[in-house]
Amino acid sequence: MSQYRTHVTREFERWDNISWLYYRDVGKMGLLIEANPHAPIIPCLPAGLVLRIPLIRVENTTQDLPPWK
Repeated sequence: MSQYRTHVTREFERWDNISWLYYRDVGKMGLLIEANPHAPIIPCLPAGLVLRIPLIRVENTTQDLPPWK
C-alpha cells in the first residue's frame, strides 16, 4: 500500500512545479496525475485543490554535477 502526503495548491501552480517541489524531477508528473484522478489536467491548477503526493524514494546523486557542487 502506497503512502501519501497532501498538498493544497496555490494560485498558478502547475503539475510540473509540484513534481519538481516534491521529487526534483518534472518527469514524475504522471505519478502525480495518476494519484489524483479528481484533479483537472490543465495548465494552471485552481487554488485550494487538495492533491495526494505519493511518497517515493528519491535518489540523490552528484555524479552529474560540476566538482564545485
